[in-house]
This record gives sequence, C-alpha cells and structure tokens, in this order.
Amino acid sequence: MRLALREALLAFRRAPMLSALSVTTIAFSLFAFGLFGLVALNIRNALREVEDRVEIRAFIADGTGAEATGAAMGDIAAFPEAASVRLVTQAQALDRARRELGEFSDVFEEGILPASIELRLKPGFRDPATVKAIAKRIEVYDFVDDIRFGEEWVEKLYRLRNVATLAGASLGLTFAIVAVIIIGSTIRMAVLAREREIAIMRLVGATDGFIRAPFLIEGFLKGTLGGLFALLLAWTALIVINRFVVQAAFFDQWMGAVGVLAGASIGLVGSALSVGRHLKRV
Repeated sequence: MRLALREALLAFRRAPMLSALSVTTIAFSLFAFGLFGLVALNIRNALREVEDRVEIRAFIADGTGAEATGAAMGDIAAFPEAASVRLVTQAQALDRARRELGEFSDVFEEGILPASIELRLKPGFRDPATVKAIAKRIEVYDFVDDIRFGEEWVEKLYRLRNVATLAGASLGLTFAIVAVIIIGSTIRMAVLAREREIAIMRLVGATDGFIRAPFLIEGFLKGTLGGLFALLLAWTALIVINRFVVQAAFFDQWMGAVGVLAGASIGLVGSALSVGRHLKRV
C-alpha cells in the first residue's frame, strides 16, 4: 500500500499540469452540483417554514355550547397527528382580521366572524392526503359549519417540493456521471503514458491488483481534492450571495463531509472503470 501511495503521488509530480487540470475540472463539475444543492437546500428550508403554517380551521356554528366545543377539542387533541389545538373566539377572530387586514378594518363588525377550532399538525402529517383525511374526521361534528385547510395551496406546496426533489436528484446524477467520465479520461491518459512500464511490470509477474492500486489511489486523491475545492468555491459563492443578493444557508458539517466523500467516491469509481478497461489492452 505504501508503494502504491508513493506511485500515486509521483503521478502528480510527473504531470502536474494534467493533474491540476483534472482536479480543477472535477471541482467545477462538483461546484455546479453544489450550487444547485445550495438552491435546493434553501428551497427546502423555505418550504419547511411554509409547511409549518399548514393548519386545519373548523368554523363553529353560532350558539354552540362551550361544553360541546371543549369535548370536541379534547377529542381532536388526542389525534396522533395533532401538534396543537386551540379555540379562536369570535372576538379573537375579529381582532386578528382587523390586524392582518387593516385596510378593511371598517368592514368587520362585532359577531360577523365565527369562532373556530384551529388544528396544527405534526411534521410528517402535512401532506395533502393526510390533511384531507383529518379534515373529514373533524367534519363529523354537528356544530362544524365549515372547514378550511387551503387544499389547493397544500397540494401546490407539495407539488413544488416533489419537483424540486426530482430535479435535484436528476441534476446530481448528471453531474456525477460527468465527473466519472472526466476522471476516467485523466486516468486513461495516465495508463497510456505508462503503457511500457506496465507491460514490463507484467513481465516480471506483477498482478493486476498491484498495477491498478496506484491509479485507484490517484483517482481517489483527485476526487477528494476536487470535492474540497468545490466546497471552497461554494462557500465563496455563498458569501457573495449573502452580501449582494439574499441571506442563504450553507451546508452543515455532515452535508459538507458527504460532498467531499462523494467526490472521492466518484474519483475512485472513475479510476476503477478506466483502469479495468484499459489494462486489458496493455
């Protein structure tokens, strides 16, 4: 292993420009993916904040007694999906309407808005199907005049979330394939440049594993360096975005480590594919 590592490091010294070019190309490929990852991360954070506002509002018919309302709230609070349940009286509904819709405050009069029961849901239970099913369970109470949960809005929210996830996965796979091809090409050039040396090593009895090891280490190192460089570029881009565009979040330590590990894995896979194919020709 020590000999293989030394040979891999010597490969960097033999062709520094080619090595630098390959690392830079890998870095920019991963950087493009990292930028999209930052966009996806901040979209997900924004959607999570919006998702926290998903609630079911059941409007109570006039004349409903406090005892019936309290019993219903106890039942609803026992739902496994329920995060919190609260009663909004007519007076509270009026105050909130006047506060949120100040330009129409003169329109709202005492008793014009009904009382309501507001149910907020736990994370994992805010998808359209679950919200609709819970709303139907609340509708069975006789005193519920109407129930609203922004059905169209909830469906659009989750549709956007699914589209963002699919786009991120597709783009990530595309850039991963591009990076594998780039690394494979650089390793192939290294194999061809050392074709005579490899032939001699085979004549003296070197196994394919022994010959392959330096190239695999070289691809691993290039992928790791490319991943670190891409992470640095993404951090620089975030500083520029935060200063001139909008405040955005960056990857946490775990996600950053996964990104570097992904670069290393891509380098290793690209090297393995290229070496395995070209050793058969040498």
